[in-house]
Amino acid sequence: MKSGGGGGGGMGAVPSYGVPAKRRWRGLVIAVLGLVILSMLVPLVFLLGLHNGFHSSGYIYEQKNTPSNEKSLERYDRHDVGHNESEGEQSSHVEDLITKFEPTLPKDVLKKYTREGKSDKQRGSRAPPKGVLQSPPTSNSPRSGQIEQVNNPKTSSTDEGGKSCELTFGSYCLWQQEHRQEMKDALVKKLKDQLFVARAYYPSLAKLPANDKLSRQLKQNIQEMEHMLSESTTDADLPPVAESYSKKMEKTITRVKSIPVVCDNVDKKLRQIFDLTEDEANFHMKQSAFLYKLNVQTMPKSHHCLSLKLTVEYFKSSHNDEKADEEKFIDSSLHHYVIFSNNVLAASVVINSTVFHAKESSNLVFHVLTDGENYYAIKLWFLRNHYKEAAVQVLNVELDSQKENPLLLSLPEEFRISFRDNPSRNRIRTEYLSIFSDSHYLLPHLFSNLNKVVVLDDDVVIQQDLSALWNIDLGHKVNGAVQFCSVKLGKLKSYLGEKGFSQNSCAWMSGLNIIDLVRWRELGLTQTYRKLIKEFTMQEGSVEGIAWRASLLTFENEIYPLNESWVVSGMGHDYTIGTQPIKTASVLHYNGKMKPWLDLGIPQYKSYWKKFLNKEDHLLSECNVNS
Repeated sequence: MKSGGGGGGGMGAVPSYGVPAKRRWRGLVIAVLGLVILSMLVPLVFLLGLHNGFHSSGYIYEQKNTPSNEKSLERYDRHDVGHNESEGEQSSHVEDLITKFEPTLPKDVLKKYTREGKSDKQRGSRAPPKGVLQSPPTSNSPRSGQIEQVNNPKTSSTDEGGKSCELTFGSYCLWQQEHRQEMKDALVKKLKDQLFVARAYYPSLAKLPANDKLSRQLKQNIQEMEHMLSESTTDADLPPVAESYSKKMEKTITRVKSIPVVCDNVDKKLRQIFDLTEDEANFHMKQSAFLYKLNVQTMPKSHHCLSLKLTVEYFKSSHNDEKADEEKFIDSSLHHYVIFSNNVLAASVVINSTVFHAKESSNLVFHVLTDGENYYAIKLWFLRNHYKEAAVQVLNVELDSQKENPLLLSLPEEFRISFRDNPSRNRIRTEYLSIFSDSHYLLPHLFSNLNKVVVLDDDVVIQQDLSALWNIDLGHKVNGAVQFCSVKLGKLKSYLGEKGFSQNSCAWMSGLNIIDLVRWRELGLTQTYRKLIKEFTMQEGSVEGIAWRASLLTFENEIYPLNESWVVSGMGHDYTIGTQPIKTASVLHYNGKMKPWLDLGIPQYKSYWKKFLNKEDHLLSECNVNS
């Protein structure tokens, strides 16, 4: 019995080990099945979410602050566009496409989308608030941070987020609008439209096994057309078989339209293709804007050639620096003009145009401040070329400033500012404001023997005698400048901080400035500027933005407003300036990115600059300078 009991006990021990093993095996099977089901549900949920609206929010363009090393510009007073408004605009784009392809789509798809569109419109969209957001500017070029004016309604284009194109890409949008060409290649356009429709139908057709042959044929047609369009952008580039491909695709699409398909799938595919097309268009837009920006920031090859040849010739040839004008350089009774420039031709045009219109040239003294890289080229140019009886002095800022604080040459800064021009029409206006750079605060030190100077930017052209400037009484102010009252300092309060300034004070422009150096020294404005720079450096922001901010506050309550008739600005970005204001202005200011010496300069304004080039110098022809 004991042995039987023992045997029974032994047989009973076998199940005690087998049951847990089977339970563990069943647990693993359940876990694996759970993972499989979960892996199937996640893509399904994602696809459902994509159809129900993921794609709409994914293409709302949000302008964010970018690092200063990317040199991208921000703007003041931008609109806070709501999410719902952007969705409505995205939906309207899709609706336009549906309308465009209405003849090729089944009626049930059109009815469904129209029904959805109406319900979306009934829900309404949130209008942008009347208030404005203020954000600090950053510079967008080694020369500047910049301004541009949008007065022409045709330039008020918008991007996919509903924001003004100028807010995103600056003056590139103005240039693009002026050079836009309508697509005249009808066959290419027709092929693209057919490809668009074929792509929308293919996924739904591919799910129908009974139409497998037609599905393969449509896929082949799509591949052939994609390959053909990848190598052709105009009708002239298309191969001879393009017309036959179009007819074959048209027949295939006609057959596909006769087959019932799921409307939701076609609608979803249309939306997906639209999103991809918008994304591709935005990519090309950014790429074009980058190339434009690179072009306007790069010295033309001909100018670079001229600078190199002048530098080489300076050291190869023997020349005697003129000593006769040394007394004029420190004579405070004469009219002294200061130009900061690293562009030999730009500086030459400023001086040539000033002397040309001066009633008396013997009392004119020009001080060209440049850097060590361009010093010898500019030095030789003004030794070779004379401007009546005017005296020209070329100074190396990097060398002459070492006694106090060694600084690299910095040209006048330009900042792009966007603001609401007309609240009733909800229009955004963009301007380029130029302002003093670090080098300008060396003026009292570099010209210690002078009492007053007129500072000219190197992107100006003088059209009248400027002697009247020296008779203006600044009334204990330091800087006589043209003010820009469309931008009040009060609008920049969140950016400038709580420093003591009048909210109704106007921003001011460099380009033409009368400087009282005596008053400057009495107030210690250079020290004030450097103190503000040190203070703002502790905060976030680009180097150019800090300089711009410090300059505005340094000259607070020290600006004498010059009459606006002295200067016509915007010649470097505004295509809409009339000929009459240009002819009557004393000074033309090419503020903006499209400088007159660049290929991208505004053509109708270039002649005012080109006529003051000294084309007799043989180096211009050798370097093919045809600005």
